Amino acid sequence: MDGLRELTADDPPWIGDYRLLSRLGGGGMGRVYLARSEGGRTVAVKLVKAELAVEEEFRDRFRAEVAAARRVGGRWTAPVLDADTDAAVPWVATGYIAGPTLGEVVGGTYGLIRRPGPLPEYSLRRLAYGLSCALRDIHGVGLVHRDLKPSNVLLTIDGPRVIDFGIARALDAVGDRTGTRTGTVLGSPSFMSPEQVRGQRAGPASDVFCVGSVLAYAATGRQPFGSSTSGFHAVMFKIAQEEPELTGAPDGIRGLIQDCLAKDPAARPTPGEIADRMGPVPAGSLAAPWLPAELIASLGRHAVRLLDTDTPPGGRPPTLTSTRPSPAPAPPPPDEPSAPAPRRRPRRLPLLLATAGAGAVAAAAATAVAVPLLSGGASADRSASDIPARFVGTWSGPVLRDGEPTGQQRRFVITNGTAGEVVANSTSLGATYECRSDGKLVSVTAHDGHPVLRLDTTVVRSIPAGRCAALGEHTLEAGNGGTLAWAAAGRTATLHRTGPAESTVPAGYLGTWQRPDADGYGSQRLTLTQAPAGSRVLTTVVMGRGGRCTEHADLFAAEGGSLTVGPSVVDRPAPGCAPGSSSVLRLNGDGTLHREFLGTDKQPRTYSRAE
Repeated sequence: MDGLRELTADDPPWIGDYRLLSRLGGGGMGRVYLARSEGGRTVAVKLVKAELAVEEEFRDRFRAEVAAARRVGGRWTAPVLDADTDAAVPWVATGYIAGPTLGEVVGGTYGLIRRPGPLPEYSLRRLAYGLSCALRDIHGVGLVHRDLKPSNVLLTIDGPRVIDFGIARALDAVGDRTGTRTGTVLGSPSFMSPEQVRGQRAGPASDVFCVGSVLAYAATGRQPFGSSTSGFHAVMFKIAQEEPELTGAPDGIRGLIQDCLAKDPAARPTPGEIADRMGPVPAGSLAAPWLPAELIASLGRHAVRLLDTDTPPGGRPPTLTSTRPSPAPAPPPPDEPSAPAPRRRPRRLPLLLATAGAGAVAAAAATAVAVPLLSGGASADRSASDIPARFVGTWSGPVLRDGEPTGQQRRFVITNGTAGEVVANSTSLGATYECRSDGKLVSVTAHDGHPVLRLDTTVVRSIPAGRCAALGEHTLEAGNGGTLAWAAAGRTATLHRTGPAESTVPAGYLGTWQRPDADGYGSQRLTLTQAPAGSRVLTTVVMGRGGRCTEHADLFAAEGGSLTVGPSVVDRPAPGCAPGSSSVLRLNGDGTLHREFLGTDKQPRTYSRAE
């Protein structure tokens, strides 16, 4: 199996209570093993190098960092499950992520991928959102990653995962005393921040710079400041003094990368601001695939092969070879036989089945399998959900107020979960605004024999900023004809279930369209790309007398032969450039593209295919 190597005579059969299965890798910290608990859970166990274990300062910092890392929650990191920081050789166990690293996928060293290279824009946006959410969780407990790079970002079916947080600071404690220099310990200099290059304190903003470098690598297939083959000092000079090389990065993500790579830490966005710019993403097994079809299929095959990895025989962990210190057991009396080793409980590895949307995965690989994690989200067991099965899915419908149409649209993506968890993502689209909210389940009650969900919502994104406010309690009740009845603050809607075809852009719309600017001097170019509902699909570039202006808009729905996109957000301002209203796009019979704006006096526009 890719990434797994057989154990050797130098490897212990057990670490703590975990039976080792194979070797995953190694580095400046020590060796990493694939292991399995007695209960059947698959984990990754990192065993610290012996020369580090004898350094008291390292051990003290390692103990503190592991304690903090245990408090990091959320769906975007590998959870710390167990550790023994006082063992003769310290170790830490985390949830095993069944997926390749970003570096393996982009660099072409992941054996199951035949066409390596940069990720598409819709994948980059999901990657940026996941990395920012992971950093928000990590920074929230007082940690700084300090070593965010492609090899510490794993790709799974339902999003990226960040690993190895809370480790680099412990390694800083020993420096050259163990023969490891700071640049070597922290990994490739190509993914360091200017603060690290200059030997200054690396705070949360340093991690944001590294996010920019990781995104640039994923977007172009190249390290933005050069690789180590050109010399460490040259790379470090470029990081500290020169601008990144971003040729080939999509326009829709380039601005964010540039902001993250600002030399001044105070000028960089926070992880929360990055998440707001990228927007919330749907959760659960019904979310549209975020990676190219071939990669999704390969991840499924990788996970299936993992489940076929047997636990080697060996009974219970032997006391004398365990890294956890404990007194040796007294031998049994001569007339008493030794107790047989207890029977190992049958291995039970629940599976998560993630079915890709239409057109996303080849028919032979439409269903993929992932090993569950303790990080929630997609790994939630359906049997533990409070959400009735008929509610789960994507729903949409027009909004009424006091029985009169408002011109607004409401979309819900409902997933499994329990009381107190976020089970719904809601989008409200108006002519000049788009509001996105997370809905936390308060209770499931009954009304006239129908189940009713009660949600407490929190606004997570507002376009324009400050326009949106929570409406208080939302209710969703099972209606007639397979519908849902939504109500909140005097507003109502009859929601109909939407399918995958209503969440993606039809092929006929994809590509670049253009028209002359109104002043006859410049031009307007629209580029439509493939992405699921709620993601950026439309990029507009206006070239006029005032300069170059760029803006983007997200897909709300694709139904009835037309596209509905939300209000535009200006990425690069210029004189006379202002955010636009929500709009509907349709293909005309003559092959042109018609765009009609909602709720404004702006005249419809017609675009032709760009040559």
